[in-house]
Amino acid sequence: MDFSIKTFDAKTTIAQLKTGCIAVGVFENRKLSQAAQALDCKGDITAAMKSGDISGKPGSTLLMRGIQGIAAERILLVGLGKEESIAGKDFSSAVQAIARMFSSLGANDAVVALPFDDVKERDLSWAIRSTVLAARENLYRFDDMKSKKEPAPTGVRKVAFAVPAAAASAARIAAAQSAALANGIDLTKNLGNLPPNVCTPTYLANTAKKLAKEFELGVEILDRKQLQALKMGSFLSVTNGSDEPPKFIVLKHMGGKAKDAPVVLVGKGITFDSGGISLKPGAGMDEMKYDMCGAASVLGTFRAIAEMKLKLNVIGVIPTCENMPSGRATKPGDIVTSMSGQTIEVLNTDAEGRLILCDALTYVERFKPAAVVDIATLTGACITALGHHNSGLFTRHDDAHDALADQLLAAGKTANDTAWRMPIEDSYQEQLKSNFADIANIGGPPAGSITAACFLERFTKKYTWAHLDIAGTAWKSGTAKGATGRPVPLLTTFLINRSQLASK
Repeated sequence: MDFSIKTFDAKTTIAQLKTGCIAVGVFENRKLSQAAQALDCKGDITAAMKSGDISGKPGSTLLMRGIQGIAAERILLVGLGKEESIAGKDFSSAVQAIARMFSSLGANDAVVALPFDDVKERDLSWAIRSTVLAARENLYRFDDMKSKKEPAPTGVRKVAFAVPAAAASAARIAAAQSAALANGIDLTKNLGNLPPNVCTPTYLANTAKKLAKEFELGVEILDRKQLQALKMGSFLSVTNGSDEPPKFIVLKHMGGKAKDAPVVLVGKGITFDSGGISLKPGAGMDEMKYDMCGAASVLGTFRAIAEMKLKLNVIGVIPTCENMPSGRATKPGDIVTSMSGQTIEVLNTDAEGRLILCDALTYVERFKPAAVVDIATLTGACITALGHHNSGLFTRHDDAHDALADQLLAAGKTANDTAWRMPIEDSYQEQLKSNFADIANIGGPPAGSITAACFLERFTKKYTWAHLDIAGTAWKSGTAKGATGRPVPLLTTFLINRSQLASK
């Protein structure tokens, strides 16, 4: 789907625009938005409102054809709720309804003429992004593995946003960035939805290479021998039971100034998690192909920022492997030595994500980062705590880390990809004590997501760091089973905001 901007002035009105459909807003109190008023030349829209054909409630729609005095073939009325101030949730309902209607229209092109500047506590860029993402989400299909593909979506393929001339520049930037973000989200979804016999560590490494080639990124893929030379004993312990070779992926988007310290994203890439010797229950184990969604979100974010040509230095680090049981697999009670030199007693081989991440978090010290954010489907305990609405955000409690947490939380709110901050305190570290090693890899059932974050925190003392637990937000189960693409919107918005700060 193509997105563009159309501006209007005194000489060219929206009523004169030749297009397959124009979407305009109406309100619950039977009032029309400014664009709807401009199309109500003969009172047809007012009559439809008075007759009760459309309520104006958020997401309600009415398609009208053959309106007198209008060059467009159709007018789509969409409810925006109360006129006093359009709530963000109501605006989102409206654009989702538009996306559904556009997908079944017998028109190739359409114009969206909503009051983008009138959404409460939001701006035009947010409104355009919400519309683009709603349209792309409605179009998304994953049928790569089906012998008979689903019918290709028909309907509107070109969407223009009607904005005042003064807002044209900001609107064009927003539309371009939103399309790039949608491309990144789709990549993350596709990687997550692929079966684990296809999306292996090697597949993720090849995906990184393709991104690097397409967008001129730096890329380095480390194999087992190089990981052994780096003494990544913790990461390698997870790979022992699998025949699939591990990969350690490093991607570099150096769009900022050469002297600027990079932001580093670290993504957990367990392409299938059986639990290892601490074998998971069979029911629902197929969903453990989603245990690489942290890695997929890093790749999707790089796809987005690279297309945007974002002026910021960003490095992505992805440790990726399978966690499988075999005669070679790591056993509960084994003790392994991490790259940092800290020894770890493996009490449960199903707590493997932290074992691969801790070595990656030590590795990134070499980049002298401005900030590090790791992203991982780390704990079922986070789902118990936060459900499927918010990702869990963990970081230390001091000025630098509070500032990083605030940036991530604000980005999540802007992107409708929210996170909730959880505590990290020394008292929780007590649960990770081991009689035989420096640290145990689990701290028992109480506060499981917090103790997992506390484990990672021990390997991040040399830089500002945050951890996102996306176990509850990276995919959906049941009839809607599939990867969500989260937290690519949060991460991309966070990086856009960082780039804007860096340019000042």
